[in-house]
Amino acid sequence: MTAVRAMLPEDWKQVEAIYIEGIATGHATFEAEPPTWEEFDAGKLDVGRLVAVDGDRILGWTALSPVSARPVYCGVVEHSVYIAVTAHGQGLGTLLLDALLTATDDAGLWTIQSSIFPENIASLALHDRAGFRRVGTRNRIAYMTYGPAAGSWRDTILIERRSPAVP
Repeated sequence: MTAVRAMLPEDWKQVEAIYIEGIATGHATFEAEPPTWEEFDAGKLDVGRLVAVDGDRILGWTALSPVSARPVYCGVVEHSVYIAVTAHGQGLGTLLLDALLTATDDAGLWTIQSSIFPENIASLALHDRAGFRRVGTRNRIAYMTYGPAAGSWRDTILIERRSPAVP
């Protein structure tokens, strides 16, 4: 039975392995290598650090990063959702994203955003179902340095979701 719980430091090895799987696709992140636990911990908020688990096996994770240090953006965050390759198609993205949205709403965070590669159709569909809107395409926003798209400029689709508590 799959459950969602808070991510713990001792989960890092499995979280990192799922992150590496995402990196390998070339359609999950511009990062070529995962951060260390210390870098991840320093760059992520405590809210929204979640893992989907089946027993002692982590099947996916979410995390939030602030988009700015400026006080006016204190309720605006960028999120990540990663699912283990062996767990694709089992509804874990929905399970984790629903838990993340509940956590962000409870914490008073009013805007959740992310940039998704257009080729990541599963992630776009997941976010569409969860009520995110596509703000627009950021054309040639960054240069890919690894993987199958290495040496090319990549587009991303900017998505966002506003908390229902925000008028």
